[in-house]
Amino acid sequence: ISSVAWMVIFGDGIHNLADGLAIGAAFADGYMSGFSTSVAVLCHELPHEIGDFAMLLKAGMTIKQAVFYNVLSSILAFIGMVAGILLGTINNFSPWMFTATAGIFLYVALVDMMPELSSGHAHPISKDKQHEGHWLEIMLQVLGMSMGVSIMLLIALYEHDLKGIFSEGHHEH
Repeated sequence: ISSVAWMVIFGDGIHNLADGLAIGAAFADGYMSGFSTSVAVLCHELPHEIGDFAMLLKAGMTIKQAVFYNVLSSILAFIGMVAGILLGTINNFSPWMFTATAGIFLYVALVDMMPELSSGHAHPISKDKQHEGHWLEIMLQVLGMSMGVSIMLLIALYEHDLKGIFSEGHHEH
């Protein structure tokens, strides 16, 4: 197994541990908080895990090896979740855990995504057209990041109202 594959596996394991801590702390805070955090983690983990799987294959692993090591590193998410639930019950510890996991998520996003965003991509048809659409690509990236920040801001601002809406629907059953 190449050193790149080991780096991907260990990096993914640390990332999964942070995901588990966030989910566990959120569930310790409340059912709705845990559910919303789980959905958010699922949305960012699906493409991330597919990318890691592709990287492991590109690094020379067989499909069986890549699946095995991906599942092995995913076990750390369960360990993190249990630790997050246990630590989340400690008085005033959850905010610190959320702060740490948010920092890890930001670090991973900046280290993994920013170089990819700034590198540009080869034109699929011709090498002569490499710089066509450069501004469109930048605008789409800024638009995508702005939409993500806007959605998170709206959820943060209206979290209490959303909890009320969902808890009303829960009581009617």
